[in-house]
Amino acid sequence: MKKILLFFIILLPWFISSLFGIDKSFYQSLNLPFLAPKPIIFGIVWPILYILITISIYMIIKSYGMKENKEYRNILITNYIANQLYTILFFHFHSLFFSFVDTVIVSISTLFLYYETKSLNEKSSKFLLPYLFWNLFAVILSISIYFLNL
Repeated sequence: MKKILLFFIILLPWFISSLFGIDKSFYQSLNLPFLAPKPIIFGIVWPILYILITISIYMIIKSYGMKENKEYRNILITNYIANQLYTILFFHFHSLFFSFVDTVIVSISTLFLYYETKSLNEKSSKFLLPYLFWNLFAVILSISIYFLNL
């Protein structure tokens, strides 16, 4: 029971930004590139990614704890904050430029998180690969949306 509770304690914060709501009409009003997924895809992909991220974090916590590894913790916190900030910047402030910048920060911090996780536990780092690849796609999508809507 403790393991399940710990898992959900790690998972739930990743959904905080979704509590602010999403302005779907804003996304649909934009000029979108051909590679832009339908909005429903985001609703499917992100929960899966959050579960994979949580599995990775859980494995690290069970092996090392969080207090002992400050570098991992700092990268994870940076990534988390940038990840959560995107929804606010894009859907509430409608800032295509700052949401693009945030996407770059999320991608770079995900890369650092992947390498730091890999140095601690290679198996755990594999759960971050879909997140890393999705973020690289997100950078391309975000810059495309930005330039198509100047």
